[in-house]
Amino acid sequence: MNPTYRHLSVALCSLIFLFSHTQTYGQGQVTSITAGEFTKVGLSGGQFLKIGVGARGTGMAGAFSGVSNDVSSVFWNAAGIADVKAYAVDVSHTFWFAGMSHSFAAGVIPVSEKYRLAVSFTSFNSGDILITTIENPDGVGGGTYNVGDVALGLTFAGYLTDQFAFGITAKYVNHAFTSVSAGGFVFDVGTRYKTGFKGVTLGFSINSLGGEQAYTGTNLNVTKTAVEGVGQSAIDMQIQTSPFNMPLSFRAGVGIDMFDGFVADDVEMEDGVKVHQWLVAGDFETFSDVPEQFAIGTEYTFREFVSLRAGYRFGHSQLGLAGGVGLKYIGGSFDGSLDFSISPTRDLGLVNRLGITMHFN
Repeated sequence: MNPTYRHLSVALCSLIFLFSHTQTYGQGQVTSITAGEFTKVGLSGGQFLKIGVGARGTGMAGAFSGVSNDVSSVFWNAAGIADVKAYAVDVSHTFWFAGMSHSFAAGVIPVSEKYRLAVSFTSFNSGDILITTIENPDGVGGGTYNVGDVALGLTFAGYLTDQFAFGITAKYVNHAFTSVSAGGFVFDVGTRYKTGFKGVTLGFSINSLGGEQAYTGTNLNVTKTAVEGVGQSAIDMQIQTSPFNMPLSFRAGVGIDMFDGFVADDVEMEDGVKVHQWLVAGDFETFSDVPEQFAIGTEYTFREFVSLRAGYRFGHSQLGLAGGVGLKYIGGSFDGSLDFSISPTRDLGLVNRLGITMHFN
């Protein structure tokens, strides 16, 4: 068998096996990877791990795992950073709804001709939230608290053949509010295959694969009487928290370079610059806690300078239409791009993202 097809077969079989079987968590409980028609909203933690990063992929409504080839691939499909040819940095910020924010930063280091390393940092911050109780729904003495989640990742990716790339990410995830926190490791595994047929590429990834986590902290320690109204000494107690799973997901994507056999067989060049570039992509995602989603997106680039993006996500309760624009600068030893995307929600207002990417040739 041709080595290329052998590698592809092994990758596909592995992903299909993980997708079609169940995942086992603590205490012998077995939970299906896909939620199907039943939603389990609130049963998985680490929801910030599902928020898309970068203004390029989100401008295409997340239809990006099959075409991702930049630093933001750390999120969409780790295999994509194998196409980052030089040292590169990506920083993006999401103005989430209700005053919340989501930030991402990553850097890629070429370690050889075929292999790349990347480090990434993702954070989610709720802003100040008013402390309330059942007795005081309007607030307790004006006090506030803050929810802050972070993820630190290390990614290794590369090409096994000229057409088949892989990527593996290990992330330490920490969730915290007031004085309690939970932490642990999760893993992402991605593959990407250039079919060689009319610019078609295929991408597959499994994301947030990890065990259960549970909150611990000083706020869970209390001193009180075991039975109210009974004369007895107060004793030290600890509030027990329920463990929660990570938002496991499977993503499959296809991307098509429309100027590689569909619209034209050869890309038109002027002064060494591609005049037109047009990508069309589609992604299917299935999650452990919400129903399946499907996204379609497109990106058109003129003279490698300005890019226009648009997409639509099906199956999401809030996000649907998305769009964006990007500007790129190409220099002798430095390339940079500035990208912006916007995603209107159905009930919660606009979600805006701003991203900056730099490549050092």
